[in-house]
Amino acid sequence: MELSYINGGTQLSGVHDFSLKDTLDCGQCFRWDEMPDKSFSGVVGTHFLNISQDGDTLFFKDCTPDEVREIWIPYFDLDRDYAQIKEKISENPVLAKAAEYAPGIRILKQEPWEALCSFILSQNNNIKRIKGIVRTLCREFGEPLGNGEYTFPSYTVLAQKSVEDLAVLRAGFRAKYVLDAARRVNDALIDLEALKTAPVDEARKNLMEIHGVGSKVAECSLLYGFYRLECFPVDVWIRRALDELFDGNMPDCAKEYAGIAQQYLFHYVRTGDVLKEPETASAK
Repeated sequence: MELSYINGGTQLSGVHDFSLKDTLDCGQCFRWDEMPDKSFSGVVGTHFLNISQDGDTLFFKDCTPDEVREIWIPYFDLDRDYAQIKEKISENPVLAKAAEYAPGIRILKQEPWEALCSFILSQNNNIKRIKGIVRTLCREFGEPLGNGEYTFPSYTVLAQKSVEDLAVLRAGFRAKYVLDAARRVNDALIDLEALKTAPVDEARKNLMEIHGVGSKVAECSLLYGFYRLECFPVDVWIRRALDELFDGNMPDCAKEYAGIAQQYLFHYVRTGDVLKEPETASAK
């Protein structure tokens, strides 16, 4: 990949195996919005970004090459060889088709607390509504960035709030779960840094001590917030895919990168018309 400073921003060329739209629209993050010009705008930490893609070239508006190198290449996981991963999981013919169908999805390296909190709020919700709740959460309890955007509120801030304080979110039963998570992290009952390297079963168990966090939210949090690529969130689509296409279990060739395989598979079965017509279906 090659970086160049142009037109007040940074151009990154030679990007392979990456689709900006598929990556940001696949349900792993909730703070990015597509603009009328097909670019995407979002906030990561204290950084606001507008980014666009043209083939194998990305343009980071109002960014220096150093910012792209230090912040955005890691965030979008652009320094990992996804071609090698796809080659490995494609030892299974179904996964080979899934990887070919959505070849540009990557796993974002999100901030752990934000991912945990967001996926608690995502329960029994659709993506549009989740984005609205997260937007309100940031506006009400985050720090202003000076451009109409806000940071994601820290667990320290939220730990001091009450269910009544969070009523503005209109998040229903999820509000008390968010508060329990914030308080447990704030009181060091859950060590977010340690969860990055703890045995994965131990990490799952620790997260599921939070009220309202079941196996799916724990798995999503570990994959999308802690970059635990061996984690494998299972929703109604993935459960049906496992049962109908794999006799109930993920193939051995995919287990090291189960989370990446899950993203390919989810996109494939949800939009690729490869499963039998279900009696009911729901969003991820």
